[in-house]
Amino acid sequence: MRILPAIDLHDQMCVRLVKGDYATAHKVAEDAVETARSFLDAGAQLIHMVDLDGAKDGTHPNYPVVRRVIEETGAAVELGGGIRTMEDVARVLELGVQRVIIGSAAVKNPLFVREACEKYGDRIAVGIDARGGTVRTEGWLKDSGTDYIAFARQMERYGVKTIIFTDIDKDGMLSGPNFDQLQALRDAVSCGIVASGGVSTLEDIVRLRDMGIEEAIAGKAVYTGQLDVRRAIELAGEV
Repeated sequence: MRILPAIDLHDQMCVRLVKGDYATAHKVAEDAVETARSFLDAGAQLIHMVDLDGAKDGTHPNYPVVRRVIEETGAAVELGGGIRTMEDVARVLELGVQRVIIGSAAVKNPLFVREACEKYGDRIAVGIDARGGTVRTEGWLKDSGTDYIAFARQMERYGVKTIIFTDIDKDGMLSGPNFDQLQALRDAVSCGIVASGGVSTLEDIVRLRDMGIEEAIAGKAVYTGQLDVRRAIELAGEV
């Protein structure tokens, strides 16, 4: 399993939210480049970045920060947030991003995902953010009413190789992932699954690894010091 340390960007600052609530945004690091460098030093192979402004309203003031991280550290980065068109995908890839995460747009326009997968293959991932088992959109603010399992199966049929699953109620709570929903997802699809939301202890890492989850995103627990990135990577068995 691979550990993906997270950098969430809002107004060009490194922040964290609680349960996706923008009102809870608080700064957790001074500089995204130095933060990324520390993750690389700990052994991270891929850094998960989120453009929170893009997710909320489609603006992209954080793209220069993403470019700096990639150019100044050489980090491999995946990026999500407000990617809604093929032009958006191309623009993100031009930043040097390795994997593009399509979120809300996948629910509204599934054929966009199919087109992106046909053109870019495994460089496309879909983020499924759920609360109560249904998929949320618009920076987690709107309930689509779509069942997360049914949606994951549709995305796999459309060629998606990686699904990033977040239980919103677990995000930023340091209470562990939603193992039951992750297991149901693991049983439902054969594509790669990235666990996101609540990953906070080494025990969580081991349990996810043993469930056959391919990747796990570590966010708030890294910044609070509760989870050591280097040790998490070692336990995950990342090579």
